[in-house]
Amino acid sequence: MKFAICNETFQDWPLERGFAFAAECGYEGVEIAPFTIAPYVTQISQNTRSAIRQQAHQAGLEIVGLHWLLAKTEGFHLTSPNAEIRRHTADYLADLCRFCADVEGRVMVFGSPKQRDIPEGISPQQAMEYAAEVFQRLVPVLEKHQVILAVEPLAPSETNFLCTAAEAVELIQRIGSPQVRLHLDCKAMSSEKVPIPDLIRQYHQLLVHFHANDPNRQGPGFGQLDFIPILDALKQVGYQGWVSVEVFDYSPGVERLAKESLQYLQACLKKLPHK
Repeated sequence: MKFAICNETFQDWPLERGFAFAAECGYEGVEIAPFTIAPYVTQISQNTRSAIRQQAHQAGLEIVGLHWLLAKTEGFHLTSPNAEIRRHTADYLADLCRFCADVEGRVMVFGSPKQRDIPEGISPQQAMEYAAEVFQRLVPVLEKHQVILAVEPLAPSETNFLCTAAEAVELIQRIGSPQVRLHLDCKAMSSEKVPIPDLIRQYHQLLVHFHANDPNRQGPGFGQLDFIPILDALKQVGYQGWVSVEVFDYSPGVERLAKESLQYLQACLKKLPHK
């Protein structure tokens, strides 16, 4: 099982320092939040893209891909009734895809809760159609660059659209492309009635990426969520993708979060009943 960490964990650290520390902790990959580099991905020069690749290589890390795709941007919305905004959103996602490929990433996690909320007056069914339209427009670019868009269900406390794995799968199946698949996140899944291991087993055929975190918004092992059955379920279904540590509450400290999250996950692996 391959472990990565999201680069915003390192907050205001220079990328090179964050990459080096992640490697020192034992991570094999790093996941990039574009807003940590520039407000808009179109502002990231080719020289900077080359430098990011080189810094990751020098640290011995693989760049897994991107997440927080629309964070801190304006003018984009997945379920807007305005056709021009939807086209603008698809075009910007295409820009993100090109950046992802430029830094040798292969997965883009679409969470972006506020940029997908169902606007007032729009039905859930209409929102699903709008979202499918945006992602279908993106598919040719994903295919060209061999990047996968990973649709992330999020808790109702964060958004009113795609709040369960089943709803995310409905959208993915509407699009019908191998370039659009499923991402699962432990914090988000903890809001569902179905236990996390069961969700993994139910939807593993579409699963392409995975975030490890605790419902308390800190890293795995920093709360009450037991990752042994979670990692065991991933092993049982033959999951070959990344398990990426993503945290939102940095109060324990950057170094401690990075180190102890991975140490906990590695300790859980050793205790799995299914080797």
